[in-house]
Amino acid sequence: MTRHLLLAALLAPAIAADPVTVFMYSEYIDEKIPEQFEKATGFPLKIEVYEAQEDMLAKLKTGGSDQYDVVVATDVMIKQLVGLKLVAPLDHALIPNMRHVSKDLLNPPYDQGNAYSLPYFWGTAGLMYDTAKVSGEPTWGWIFDAKLQPGPFLMMDESKTMLGSTMLALGKSMNSRDPNDLNAAADALVAAKKSPKSLGFAGGVDGKNKVVAGEAAIAVVYNGDAARGIEEATAGDKKLTLAYAIPKEGGNIWVDCLLVTAKAPNRAGAHAFINYINLPEVAAQNANAMRYATPNATALPLIDEKDRTSPVVYPGAEIKARLHYLEDAGKATKLLDSTWTKVKAD
Repeated sequence: MTRHLLLAALLAPAIAADPVTVFMYSEYIDEKIPEQFEKATGFPLKIEVYEAQEDMLAKLKTGGSDQYDVVVATDVMIKQLVGLKLVAPLDHALIPNMRHVSKDLLNPPYDQGNAYSLPYFWGTAGLMYDTAKVSGEPTWGWIFDAKLQPGPFLMMDESKTMLGSTMLALGKSMNSRDPNDLNAAADALVAAKKSPKSLGFAGGVDGKNKVVAGEAAIAVVYNGDAARGIEEATAGDKKLTLAYAIPKEGGNIWVDCLLVTAKAPNRAGAHAFINYINLPEVAAQNANAMRYATPNATALPLIDEKDRTSPVVYPGAEIKARLHYLEDAGKATKLLDSTWTKVKAD
């Protein structure tokens, strides 16, 4: 399809248009947006979900790149997706609303010139916990130190996030590729998994739900899930007092991005979706519903004050000083993958 026809598809609602299928984490888009998007563009919107980046990558590698039009991927995955030819370059001419994205989040090291990706949300990974069941400064020791484990806990079923967080707990770089460091992290994770207080691994949403239900005292989750869970904990008859924090040893800051798959069945619709989600009013609506930080600078004044001023959603300088971006593993990818396989198998 020529650029002229693609642009026409963005400017006028399509008649009997093919759907746009987006592959993303569960509970990661305002439920009102699919209907709104269809009314605005004529494209029906289908949302399909995964719980971990590894699941997303596996699905794309086994044929998913021609089943989905848009995929949400974390910054650390972008170079791998490009290298595997699972995603296609963006046509910036079809995404005029990218002008609203914060300049601080454009032209990132993982995707120079935003050739393949635009940010969707950004946030952190840390600990969500029941304040009645823990004491002291939040620490990864609540997960990895048997003497500090307060009760049932859940780790995140996301290899790069969990391995990196374990490295921080051990006083190592989150991005260490030293086999000795990775072995030490694997040992710590296996020991934590086998603790009588461990509930094992789960997706961030499941971890949040178990803390809200009182089934877990602590879970490793993403901050937006925590923000929603903290609010859920006081709804109805629930009287839990929950909190979210970046452990004193540090944590992960991430940017989730929108990409068009290499064999997208509806390339016009894919670009229309990315353009639509970057409308400031839509970006603000989505962020207010999902409780994640928006990368859309023009949308910031439209963000609910409770979130705009919350360190859970928008961490301040003191918290940011303890946050680290995960880096592409490059040639060490197989080593990280085998380390995680060992953790899950032992």
